Amino acid sequence: MKFFTRLNAILFLVLTLSFSSQAQNSNPFSFGFNISQVQNDFGIGIDIITPYFSKSKVAFRISGNIKWFEYVAGEETTWSPYQSLQFGIRGRQFIIEDKFFAYGEGGLMVLLPNSDFSSDSVESGGYGLFGFEFKPSIKYGFFLEMGGVGIGAKADRVANIPIYSNGFISTVGFRITP
Repeated sequence: MKFFTRLNAILFLVLTLSFSSQAQNSNPFSFGFNISQVQNDFGIGIDIITPYFSKSKVAFRISGNIKWFEYVAGEETTWSPYQSLQFGIRGRQFIIEDKFFAYGEGGLMVLLPNSDFSSDSVESGGYGLFGFEFKPSIKYGFFLEMGGVGIGAKADRVANIPIYSNGFISTVGFRITP
């Protein structure tokens, strides 16, 4: 229960900072849709990026994903879904006007494993990534991210107890700025 109390406090802080920065800044929230791969786990997700502050260079991102862990159950290979939540801070630098920029991001990743392959109800660790976003329009853009995740989550209900959602991460997606 402590975890969810802390999570609520973090969300409150992020939203408070975001709304106070939006009053000073003209850039709005943005929403993203993505496909990703962490280690061998395919995923899809959505995210929200707060308005940028500190001279339009820093923002917070909250992301929710559904991923599928592939493993052998009996004599069949199966995929079981699980969820992940990411809470990060990012810094960006414009490269070509407001059309193309690079950014770095790091933060906390929380996994909600499936009971089919794990006896744990929550796993947490960190992540870091570098990304590029191309905005052909002020209203939408495309992004590519690559980085790493360090959680060490283990599927203890599967033979050989493999790790999952750990290692290299790559993500591509589409972002909308209302």
